[in-house]
Amino acid sequence: MGSTSLIPPSTGMPHVPEPDLLQVLTPEGHRRPDHDLDPWLEDVTPAMLGSLHRDMTLIRRIDTECTHLQRQGELALWPPLLGQEAAQAGSAVAMQDDDYVFPSYRENGVAYLRGVDPLGLVRLWRGATFAGWKPQDHNFAAQQIIIGAQALHAVGYAMGITRDGADAAAIGYFGDGATSQGDVNEAMVFAASFHAPVVFFCQNNHWAISEPVGLQAKRHIADRPWGFGIPAMRVDGNDVLAVMAATRRALERARNGGGPTFIEAVTYRMGPHTTADDPSRYRDTEEVEAWRAKDPIDRLEKHLAELGEDVEALTADSTAAADAMAAELRAGVADLEDPEPADLFSHVYAEPHHELERQREHYRLYLEQFDGPQLEAGAR
Repeated sequence: MGSTSLIPPSTGMPHVPEPDLLQVLTPEGHRRPDHDLDPWLEDVTPAMLGSLHRDMTLIRRIDTECTHLQRQGELALWPPLLGQEAAQAGSAVAMQDDDYVFPSYRENGVAYLRGVDPLGLVRLWRGATFAGWKPQDHNFAAQQIIIGAQALHAVGYAMGITRDGADAAAIGYFGDGATSQGDVNEAMVFAASFHAPVVFFCQNNHWAISEPVGLQAKRHIADRPWGFGIPAMRVDGNDVLAVMAATRRALERARNGGGPTFIEAVTYRMGPHTTADDPSRYRDTEEVEAWRAKDPIDRLEKHLAELGEDVEALTADSTAAADAMAAELRAGVADLEDPEPADLFSHVYAEPHHELERQREHYRLYLEQFDGPQLEAGAR
């Protein structure tokens, strides 16, 4: 069946067929024609596909290494993204340098492709810093833990782009669960009202912690934005080419004055919500295995094989790059120094003030009751 780039809102009747996913690569790796997405993929070459394979392999390795580091006590927590590599890589490579990203806590792959050092991610999730990078260096904001709050930040920044007359766009990432938060819905009201150059990118990974997406969304999430006057696309989130094409189109529309667009990337969280979660308590192995067959990296490898590319050599190169990055990451972790207690009060405000000093002194007195590191009075 064909697909349309902007899915019309459903009637709400239970018997209405579900709209197609926008898809370019099938799970078997076959390239299927799509008149809406193909124009945005005319520059795709085997070399570009190889680069995407490398990107996704590196993203997966960062995720694997950081999960192991948390299990080994080096990180306080880690939010795995296993299975969502295509959604993150495909959208990240579609951006221009001056586009600005407002992530949730799971967009570690997007962060890496925007130039963030993986060690910065580690320092953040280790609790050794308030932020592991300077947002202005990568046009990538600090990761947002409050569910959905970054959607408002993205729209506010996009409204600023319009007022400045700049040729850029903002993109805000969130999960399916965040679409039930007031912040996301309020952000869509503002985006539609002010015609903001913003893309809402929802990674529907089917589970909002332990609750399935069907509990909060009786229709597709891509149906919702139409009520705000925002066109939506529902894309196969495990198809890196479809994601890239959809994101390119949405960002170009934003830059050219077309206003906001909503993308629902349908993917799957193969691992836990965070390393503090046990997904075996709320989902069965059959569901996981069904999605494992749609693995985004395997899908791209199958497609490359169809094109006659040397997949074995490509995989070896990608794996070697991932091994080197992982070794560098672990070496960096070994050299990390944890902050002193006094550092808790550093970089909270641009300038010190009385209330902050009062809190610092109270904390120093509190720590004096225990053995261990002490705050020096007046330390900066």
